[in-house]
Amino acid sequence: MSAKDLKFSNDARKQIEKGVDKLANAVKVTLGPRGRNVVLERKFGSPTVINDGVTIAKEIEVEDRFENMGAQLIREVSSKTNDLAGDGTTTATVLAQAIFREGVRNVAAGSSPLQVKRGIEIAVDAIVAEIGKMSKPVKGKAGMTEVATISANDTEIGEMVAEVINKVGKDGVVTVEESKGTETTFDIVEGLQFDKGYMSPYFITDPNRMETVFEDPMILYFEKKISNVQEIVPILEKAVRAGRPLLIVAEDVENECLATLVLNRLRANLKVCAVKAPGFGERRKAMMEDMAILTNGQFITEELGLKLDNVELDMLGQASKVIITKDHTTIVGGKGKKSAIEGRLTQIKRQYETTESNYDKEKLMERQAKLSGGVAVIKVGAATETAVKEKKARFDDAIAATRAALEEGIVPGGGTALIQAGAKALPGLKLEGDQATGAKIIAKAIEAPLRTISENAGVEGSVIVDKVKSGKSGIGFNAATLEFEDLLKAGVVDPAKVVRTTLENSASISSLLLTTECAIAELPEEEDDHHHHDH
Repeated sequence: MSAKDLKFSNDARKQIEKGVDKLANAVKVTLGPRGRNVVLERKFGSPTVINDGVTIAKEIEVEDRFENMGAQLIREVSSKTNDLAGDGTTTATVLAQAIFREGVRNVAAGSSPLQVKRGIEIAVDAIVAEIGKMSKPVKGKAGMTEVATISANDTEIGEMVAEVINKVGKDGVVTVEESKGTETTFDIVEGLQFDKGYMSPYFITDPNRMETVFEDPMILYFEKKISNVQEIVPILEKAVRAGRPLLIVAEDVENECLATLVLNRLRANLKVCAVKAPGFGERRKAMMEDMAILTNGQFITEELGLKLDNVELDMLGQASKVIITKDHTTIVGGKGKKSAIEGRLTQIKRQYETTESNYDKEKLMERQAKLSGGVAVIKVGAATETAVKEKKARFDDAIAATRAALEEGIVPGGGTALIQAGAKALPGLKLEGDQATGAKIIAKAIEAPLRTISENAGVEGSVIVDKVKSGKSGIGFNAATLEFEDLLKAGVVDPAKVVRTTLENSASISSLLLTTECAIAELPEEEDDHHHHDH
């Protein structure tokens, strides 16, 4: 085991604070409409110019082991905030730095760390409750545009994100991809899309676009492989009699069967197409059931005692159109019953709430979005690869911020909400001793985001903070125009969820750091070259 280096109480906290400051000061410069950029060196390729707090934080490791502990813990604040709210990572870092700095001073002067921590928690809860009262619902597309624009610090991105979310709804799937050209565009895919295409190009109906397009099709969802031609003949005959195209979605279709389908397609001009089912295992079952519900069909499984040869027409799904390419199948206008679809959505939401795994959560979100209609794909283009990456990060932030705003409403932006919520919530707290000190630490720390935004805009932070504190509720500093105005009217807004999450996360990690009495780091192992003798 390698030797360890130990530091205690104030020594430990001082070293940790240095690391916190290094990381926070690097991230801090990007805050606000007049925030600057940070350049990151890459081992390969050109450096990246970035304006996104969490990306910068992820890149930073400090040489000194104790300082690095501080830097890594503060990095945790920004990544946790990013996971929960998707935005507000820089604000969270600035807050954490301020809470820790004030706390270290007070603990060094003899306050009890545990009581201070308790005071911090009580103050944070009070401010969070006040933010909840302050928040206003987002009004229409214009409201979404404001939130997205502030988050991305870019009007064009703001407008596009608002348009997309307005079309697919707050639960709809929005994916951000890199475009081949320099234009940034978006596509809305109506209906449900999954990533499996036709099993044979002979199924194509539109050779120019290399697609199979069926109007008013019937859809068979089958759990297993289809290996016997005889099993499938009865359904084909029923489809021919009904005079409607048939789409077969199954685990697989064996060669002999596939050949029969292709022959019928080419010779008898039978409108049929086969695709593989999406996903694997349990998830495949769930997705097939989703599709069956969306199209008012039945998922044919042996558990239900159903076999291929006794499938009736009313067990097949109905849709207004299907489009099948070599990689994707899109079902448009499923004829599912509204009540059944809503029931299924509720079930997925419950699963989402009870599952722990982030991967499962993401897959459940995708299923929910596919059922609730519409998938949007934003293709981000720019002149260089560096610019595309930077723009993509802004899109991700703006989408997350807009969703957060639709969930919990909006509050005045620019660091104002924290200060004004604090001014209302904190004076009423009846705290004593070191708990009161904890509340004071929060009262001072919540000024940090506004102070940083002002300083990045080249204005004296303290003057601005005093003005906002003594001003009317909702009146704050607009760093883009350098004016004091009603921020909600001016469209300078933050999602309440983001403000709440930044405060909760930064307070929880900083107050933990305050109660640190001992820090243990590994000593670097020394190379012992001088023991070897040549004999």
